[in-house]
Amino acid sequence: MRDEPLTIEDLGLQNNARVLRLSGPLTISTLYQFQDLLRTNSAASLTLDFTRVPYVDSAGVGALVGAYVRHQKEGHAVTLAGVNERVRNTLKVTQVENFFTYADSVPQVA
Repeated sequence: MRDEPLTIEDLGLQNNARVLRLSGPLTISTLYQFQDLLRTNSAASLTLDFTRVPYVDSAGVGALVGAYVRHQKEGHAVTLAGVNERVRNTLKVTQVENFFTYADSVPQVA
């Protein structure tokens, strides 16, 4: 379980938000690509599709908080879409759940 890869697909801008689709766990061993992508552009709000993210560890939570801080400075929101109960509980326990807005899924552009 510890060696599961994380893949990230940058879906570009949708509804004035940059959309990243993550597949796999967001952990200490997988977060560097995530952080690099976040550094490339914070000019828009950010939507993270978590539909295929089974869990996050404390380093993953830290990376999410970093994304929140970076976008908050620019006046933009971070939305987590399709978050499962395990990830949501991790965010609750670490007391960062209220940093983010939530959606059941990524809105589809017509």
